[in-house]
Amino acid sequence: KRLYDFIHSKTQAKVFMHSCGSVFDLIPDLIEAGVQILNPIQRSAAKMDIATMKQEFGKEFCFWGGGIDVQQVLPFASHERIRDEVAYSIDTLGRDGGYVLAPSHNLQSTVEPRKMQVLFQALNDLR
Repeated sequence: KRLYDFIHSKTQAKVFMHSCGSVFDLIPDLIEAGVQILNPIQRSAAKMDIATMKQEFGKEFCFWGGGIDVQQVLPFASHERIRDEVAYSIDTLGRDGGYVLAPSHNLQSTVEPRKMQVLFQALNDLR
């Protein structure tokens, strides 16, 4: 908190926290400490339901990621499911702002380039 308070006192930069896994229970403490952006949103981890996260913390926090799971969904899902996941993420986390669409984490070697094209086309189609 002291570090983030110092950063906020010297700049208008936003504090971005990278933390994988289930961090739902830590989010109130992160907000209290001065974190403003959480990345990634690992939806497959326990308690990381994006609708609950947005409802509980969406007014105080920017969510970066969680647009699609890169371990199970993106590598193996149909193009239709990928489009549905992107739409759900934007509808849920993007409601009223405070969201940066991105995959849940780094892309794995099992993700075919065509699947990434589908993801980005789905985003473009929703604009």
